Amino acid sequence: MTVPDNVTIEQLDGDRAEAAVAALAEILRDSVANGASVGFMDWNTSADFESFWRGIAAEVGAGRILLFVARDGSGIVGTAQLHPVGKPNQPHRAEIAKVLVHSRARRRGIGEALMRAAEAAALALGRDLLVLDTDEEGAARRLYKRLGWNEVGTIPRYALMPDGRDCGSTFFYKALR
Repeated sequence: MTVPDNVTIEQLDGDRAEAAVAALAEILRDSVANGASVGFMDWNTSADFESFWRGIAAEVGAGRILLFVARDGSGIVGTAQLHPVGKPNQPHRAEIAKVLVHSRARRRGIGEALMRAAEAAALALGRDLLVLDTDEEGAARRLYKRLGWNEVGTIPRYALMPDGRDCGSTFFYKALR
């Protein structure tokens, strides 16, 4: 996996995820401030973002979510999650969530490095079918297509943009084998 210069990709355990809450909350805040439809609105507060990441850290600690971060010389600049599906009839599947890169670190290949780390971890867990969804108009669509993800379709008005406008969500899948 090619990682940009001066960037490392790490998988965090629950304790390290809890220790990273402030940095992860800043990435989420920055993403929302820059218009990303990632489950939050422009009126959400730092406390909301930190509460979200504390919940993720607990899920990481319980082994239900794998959390990856990208670090450069300034600290954590990106993140991605892998959610193995816990249903008995889906032991082969996982979902990718919250692939976020701080605006100051974009266009350096960090999103791609995070995706490749999540894909490798999925395969190591025996999860060879991955799914994700993204804003129908966001730049992430280009990344997913370039990485070999298959676009399934878009559901209109699936969510809202941070400013309250309707947002369609485009769904993708990737078979790793």
